[in-house]
Amino acid sequence: MSTSVAVSAARRAVSAASRVVVKVGSSSLTTAAGGLDPDRLDALVDAVAARRAAGSQVVLVSSGAIAAGLAPLGITRRPRDLATQQAAASVGQLTLAHAYANSFGRYDLTVGQVLLTADDVVRRAHYRNAQRTFSRLLALGAVPVVNENDTVATEEIRFGDNDRLAALVAHLVGADALFLLSDVDALYDGDPRRPGARRVPEVASAADVDGVRAGSVGASGLGTGGMASKLAAARLASSAGIPVLLAGSADALRALGPADVGTAFAVTGSRLTARRFWLGHAADAAGRLTLDDGAVAAVVGRRRSLLAAGITAVEGAFEAGDVVDLTDLTGVVVARGVVGYDATELPTLVGRKTRDLPEDQRREVVHADDLVPLRT
Repeated sequence: MSTSVAVSAARRAVSAASRVVVKVGSSSLTTAAGGLDPDRLDALVDAVAARRAAGSQVVLVSSGAIAAGLAPLGITRRPRDLATQQAAASVGQLTLAHAYANSFGRYDLTVGQVLLTADDVVRRAHYRNAQRTFSRLLALGAVPVVNENDTVATEEIRFGDNDRLAALVAHLVGADALFLLSDVDALYDGDPRRPGARRVPEVASAADVDGVRAGSVGASGLGTGGMASKLAAARLASSAGIPVLLAGSADALRALGPADVGTAFAVTGSRLTARRFWLGHAADAAGRLTLDDGAVAAVVGRRRSLLAAGITAVEGAFEAGDVVDLTDLTGVVVARGVVGYDATELPTLVGRKTRDLPEDQRREVVHADDLVPLRT
């Protein structure tokens, strides 16, 4: 059992949360050879089932499909080429889903598999459909098990995506807490395998992780995340009003129980509506608009609409209705929004006051209702 730590407000919040998302990495479910480890998987399910018995709804975001497919295909190391990754995922998804169904069946719990790609959280219509699916599964008492659909994913098979996916799913389902479980028991200020690395028990603000040097490679070589992606996911969720506990999968029972292990991330921002969260964190930007200092102050500081007069440059091949990044003069993204013009229309409007524009073009470039500041 891991050493207990002082109970904080964030730990109380994750411990008491009524709807939670639990993410587990490949290395926590598989053997060194790449096959599923039944004992590890059962231990995880035991912890999730205990949380369910305590009255919480649980969504499980599980890595492991590619890793689970390696041994059956006679592959000894995680493949680098996309075609072999997809083939391994095709075999591994069936293996993983079957293992979860059997393990949760010990508690008479029904599993519903949800396969997602980034497209499903980037495209607004897909995002809403996913929301409805999760809502119905949870209402029916099922445990949704989410995997990336690696058999058809291309860009989605990359470093850190499943950690980010977990943060997006946490907001999508309206979770009260996010648990990130891996083969590392907490966040450290350096490589925990090296002497002198100090554990970070609590993260209350960005300042608490200023000195953290998070690595990008998992210890086992089977996963793709590493601590850097988990730290990014934790900061994304906490900035959107969701407390996070980062802990070792070996401590899953305590993490999902009293939450006295790992690293707790306190909420640093307010809960956004689903649309505003999607706009700020899930949607892909089709272009960017550079703003002068006055426009940055209006958009970020006063939450005003963006007008043509405040734009200094236009980049990208976007259409009206696409999401674009809004940057300051140094190139830092300060907001995102739904643009009201095509990229071909805007260059003739840049820098011009509204009264000087043709009457049919005297509208906002990005309306305040369709804009999310990313810097305060």
